[in-house]
Order: sequence, then structure tokens, then C-alpha cells
Amino acid sequence: MIDISASVMQYLLAFIVAGPLIGAVAALLPVRPSSLRHPSADGEGNPADRTALRLGVIVTGAVLLAAVVLALGFDRDHPSTMQATTDISWIPALDVHIHLGTDGISLPLLVLTALLTFLCALYSCFNLPAGPSPKAFVALVLVLESGTLATFAVLDLLLFFLAFEMVLIPMYFLIARWGGARKQAAAWKFILYTVLGSVVMLLGLLLIGVKSGTFDMVTLATDNGRGLTHTTQVLAVLAIAAGLAVKTPMWPLHSWLPDAHTAAPTVGSVLLAGVMLKMGTYGFIRIALPIAPEGMHTFAPYLAAFAVAGIIYGSLACLALAKRGARGDLKRLIAYSSVGHMGFVLLGIASMTPTGVNGALFANIAHGLITGLLFFLVGALKDRYGTADLDTLAGATGAALYGRAPRLGGLLAFAAVASLGLPGLAGFWGEMLTMFGAFDPARGLSRPAFLTFMSVAAFGTLLTAGYLLLVVRRVCMGGAPQEQLQGPERRADGESGAETPQGGATPVGGIQDVRTYEVMTWTPLVALTVLAGLWPAVLLGLTDPAVQKLLAGGKA
Repeated sequence: MIDISASVMQYLLAFIVAGPLIGAVAALLPVRPSSLRHPSADGEGNPADRTALRLGVIVTGAVLLAAVVLALGFDRDHPSTMQATTDISWIPALDVHIHLGTDGISLPLLVLTALLTFLCALYSCFNLPAGPSPKAFVALVLVLESGTLATFAVLDLLLFFLAFEMVLIPMYFLIARWGGARKQAAAWKFILYTVLGSVVMLLGLLLIGVKSGTFDMVTLATDNGRGLTHTTQVLAVLAIAAGLAVKTPMWPLHSWLPDAHTAAPTVGSVLLAGVMLKMGTYGFIRIALPIAPEGMHTFAPYLAAFAVAGIIYGSLACLALAKRGARGDLKRLIAYSSVGHMGFVLLGIASMTPTGVNGALFANIAHGLITGLLFFLVGALKDRYGTADLDTLAGATGAALYGRAPRLGGLLAFAAVASLGLPGLAGFWGEMLTMFGAFDPARGLSRPAFLTFMSVAAFGTLLTAGYLLLVVRRVCMGGAPQEQLQGPERRADGESGAETPQGGATPVGGIQDVRTYEVMTWTPLVALTVLAGLWPAVLLGLTDPAVQKLLAGGKA
């Protein structure tokens, strides 16, 4: 920890939330004619577009730097205390405040969001999806970042709802305008599901605010539901959980996710899986658990049942996509795997124990790192082969990555074993802790039922290992094909979602191995996956005191 004054911490958090919005406005400003006289540094593309892409890297880099400094200045001796707080009256008639702050629960999510957005901006500088203006692309990514960061930083229920909704429009356009095949249908499905869920969630938030007399999340969490009747809590949790479950996504409200991921550009999939899905589970932990504990207690067994159903369903869907002849899309398979992984997060939350909730928070971070890396890798495969179809990649003209692009194949195998929860990597701790939470749930919850849920979840880990190892075998192994596919030249048009990579490496077996800009983008995710797996106390030391206080109603 470094010694930073409270006022500086305040400004840092305010900049982290508002900085991307300022950058989005700057990205859309017209470029002075004098700046267009010289070609871009790489000699390619419209100089105004290259300037916008560089601006995206600069802004997201500045936000990441601010997030790192905020984390270094965070008082780790008191992680359960809200720090870097700002509280300004915004709408006095409704008692709505611009109330910002961070604790051990939200800080890791802020840093994860800033990191993934920066890596996506850096990746897009060299590998921009085919579509309309790059300036609009950069602006949308920055608005998306601002909304996500605000969701994790705000401490007012209505402001939380606004930030929660703020991310929908930029993600809709990223899918609809820069996506691949069937992008319009996928974008509409995404927006309809999430908006309808959010409308129901708003009713629950308003019910809490009206009945308790405040929208302040810290005050409500400290009160721990004592100002709300049992019926009010049940109704509020039912409404709020509906909106959060769609965004998580929880089975059976997940069906928008595979379509959205399949159609989205690479960076869209990374941001959708890496940070946007975390907004739903964060809402369960920050709002439902401490503000309406009796209502959450009532629905916890049902939430756990849906969670383990999602674990099994997601794994079976992935196995069906991975088998020979299924014409399974690799991006779609990873999307279904997210349904299963987020099921573990929901199971940990449903246990309503410190162990389970800490596991849920750890699994959130691990999923963001590992699945973000997986979507980057699948995007790289699609760049090189023009398809993410498993039968094509594993057929007579297949990838055989270990022989043709060994570094790319090694990274894909690493991400796969991390995703299946190999001990020593980040994915292990979250899943293990959530199952420990289910093994001994909170008082009043049926232990036999939760032991059954834990057993089903444990079986789901075996299925997860099965489909991920099958993907590695089919894509990474095999002999060299008789006819080599062409490398980056064999890319489909913009409608199919192909992207235009720049930079290069020595071709291996007809395709390029990992490029320099890909190394820069993926290395932080690999390093953090190993660090979190070998040193979980770095994260758990932040989350555990905050979770203990959250579940105790502010008394811990």
C-alpha cells in the first residue's frame, strides 16, 4: 500500500468512472485538417481513424493506470470500509445522490474492467473488426467501459440502475454494426432480453427505496433489511433477481448469450464475458444479500437449483457442440461454457455464507481473465482460418496447432485447462470455495438440498473437463494436412465477422503463430491467471473482510 490522501483517492475514482466518457466525446470530435496531411505511422488506413484508435488506447491506459494507483493506495487493513467516497446530492426531490466508493468487493472488479478494456483497445489498434467508422467503435467501447465501471463504483440504487442500463446501447451497436453472421438478430435478442429484465429490476429497486425511505446502498446494507417487511423483501428480491439473472446469465434466461457471442466481434465477446456478465452477480452480492436478506433466504434454494441446472446444461451443450459432425462454433461453445461457470458463482451466492460468497467473487475474477483470454484466442483462430467451426478446424484441413503454430496451440491448451479448474490456476479456487459454501450453507437453509446441489456441481466439473480437453485434442493435435489452408489471406468478408489483423510473425505450417501485438495483449491475462492460482490470498484478503461485514449487516 502507498500513502495517498483521501481527496486524491476521491478524484481517482471519479476519473475512473468519468474519464472514458470524456474520451468517447473526444473520439467523435472532427480531426483538424492539418493533422491529416501526413500518413499514419504504419502507412495504412485513414489517419483520422488511426488517431481515434490511438486515443482509445491512451484513454483506457490512463484509466487502467488510475485503477492501479487506486488499488495501491487502498487501505488493505480496512477492506470492508468504503474508500475513495464521493457523495453529492443530484436529484434532491428523490433523494438521489452521486455516491461513489469502493471496498474489497468492488475494487478487483474495477481493476479487471479497466485491464480488459485497455487490452481490447490495444488489440483493436492492430486488429480492427470490419464495420463502420473506427471513431464510432472507439467511442462505443469507451461508453461501455464507463457504464461498467460506474456499476461497480456507485452506491445509490437509482444510479446503479442507470449505470447498469448504460452498457446496453454500446454493446447492441458493437454487435449489430461490427458483428458477424446473423448479427442483427443477435443484437435484437440481446437488447430485448436485457431491457425487459431491467424493467422488472427497476420495480424492485423502487419498492426498496419507497418502503425504506432511502436509495443509499450503504445505509440500506447497514440496516440489513430491518426496515423492510418479509413480504416486501420477497417481492423486491423476486423483481431484482429477474433483471440480474438475465445479465448473469442464469439458466433458463441465458439464450441470448450464445447468439450474442457468436455474432460479436472479438473485443465485444471479451468485454461481454469478461466484465458485463459480472454486473449481474455483483448486483446479487451488493444489493440482494445485504439489503433484503430474508427475501434472499427464501429464494436461495431456488437460485441454487437454477445455478446447478445451468452448470449441467452448459456442459452438455458444450459436449454436443464439440463432438464430430456437430458443426459447432468454437465461440458458441465458450459462450455456453460461461453459462456453466457463472452457475458456480450463483451457487456460491445462494449458499449465503462467507466461504461461498468469497468463492463467487473469486470465480468472477477468474472467469473474466480466463474467458477473456479464450475469446481472444478464438478470434485469432478465426482470423487465420476464416472460421471458428470445429469440424473445419479439426478436419482434414484442420488446425493441428501444436505442429503449425505451437505457441498459439500452447496458449489455447493453457486457457482450456485453466477454465476447467486445474489446481494452481485461477479457475480452481472459485469453484472449490463455492462448493465448500454449498457443503455447509447458511443457517436455515436445507443442508441435504445444498449437498445435492454441491454433488451435481462437482459432476459438472467432470463434464467441463471432458469438453475442454476434447476441444484441445481436436484443434491442437493431429498430423499436418495434405492441403494447407491459407493464413490471414483466407478471411471471410465483414458480414462473417472476420477482422483485419496487422503486424506479423514467421509463418508456421501455412499460418502465422502468435504475433507481437497478441503477445502484448494476452500476456497480462496469462500472468494474472497464474498469480491468482498460486497466491489466492491477494484477492481473498480483500474480499473476505468486506463479505463478512456485508453478511453481518455492517456489524463486522
